[in-house]
Amino acid sequence: MHTTPPKLSMFQVLACGAAVVTLSMGIRHGFGLWLQPITQEMGWTRQSFALALAIQNLSWGLIGVFAGMLADRFGAFRVLIGGAALYALGLVGMALSPTETLFALTTGVLIGAAQAGTTYAVIYGVIGRQVPAEKRSWAMGVAAAAGSFGQFLMVPTEGFLITAMGWKEALLVLAAMVLVIVPLAFWLREPRFASAAPVQHSQGIGEALSEALRYPSFLMLTAGYFVCGFQVVFIAVHMPSYLRDHGLSPQVASYSLALIGLFNVFGTYISGTLGQRMAKRHILAFIYFTRAVVITVFLLVPLTPTSVYLFSAVMGALWLSTVPPTNAAVAQIFGVQHLSMLGGFVFFSHQVGSFLGVWLGGYLYDRTGSYDTVWMLAIAFGVLAGLINLPVREHPIARGAAQPA
Repeated sequence: MHTTPPKLSMFQVLACGAAVVTLSMGIRHGFGLWLQPITQEMGWTRQSFALALAIQNLSWGLIGVFAGMLADRFGAFRVLIGGAALYALGLVGMALSPTETLFALTTGVLIGAAQAGTTYAVIYGVIGRQVPAEKRSWAMGVAAAAGSFGQFLMVPTEGFLITAMGWKEALLVLAAMVLVIVPLAFWLREPRFASAAPVQHSQGIGEALSEALRYPSFLMLTAGYFVCGFQVVFIAVHMPSYLRDHGLSPQVASYSLALIGLFNVFGTYISGTLGQRMAKRHILAFIYFTRAVVITVFLLVPLTPTSVYLFSAVMGALWLSTVPPTNAAVAQIFGVQHLSMLGGFVFFSHQVGSFLGVWLGGYLYDRTGSYDTVWMLAIAFGVLAGLINLPVREHPIARGAAQPA
């Protein structure tokens, strides 16, 4: 006789999932603070540092698809354990790499793989399976808000560690901190994955992916996420150097990134809550259009600490607010059976955009001495993403044996 497997409590899922995302996302949001200390001491160019972070984003996105497959099949617990170990190793490698090549392998490939196993795709899979559909978008908003709080909490902490201890020692401290994910993973061990045998699905991985790739709305969500990655990672990595180039102090950069994290706590929570009541495509279009306007205004007004803080606050409210409606829309359309894998595939597009945003920032700065071209691309892409998301159809896909959304 078939019985529904028991579920984890919603509080347990949200508390532990939010703590994991707080650590994993909080640490990576501060990597831009290491750009100048590392390049100046090691004698590397900004492009070489940016390339390593670009590889990190690409590795995160590419490996995220497979991490999602593993999490859907064997549960998030095993993936989180492996991701935490890779994160610690990658941070140690980031601190101790003597060459640009080794720096790219550790900071890029290792940490990227670690983020694939410790961030949204894996945690959202647990939320999708354990939280009722009528609360799913809200719950995803809570998890995304936790990642934003991590940025608000961790970026100033990382800045303090660099100042107090030096950049290498600061990275070693973070390597120890990230291992806290290991005990948290035990509290996210889902009952249905408790046995050693993999969970059997009615729809295979190939069938699920083929179905999604033939569905235009999935491709539209994926294209919009590309723009999200391009914009936010370019700003996160290059904003500190952009502000210093214009004569503002390093503290302004740290405070600006912290403000983005603080206001994104509210933005992602509101976005997830609205996703239970409004069409998610309208929320996404509004976010992308508004980003384009905000960046335009920021470039037109005089650059002062006040203008930076205002830009950071407004941009922060829009920062990761795309995450809950995008993932909730995927769950609503396709169901939760392969949510981590499909979410990982959409996120791969985000990371391709991140790769281009962070790499182009370094490449064009080294060639032209300015970030102006990349700012212009961020504006144009924002308008394009808003237009792409408007026609998305969110109702559950029709199947011969449809899975409830």
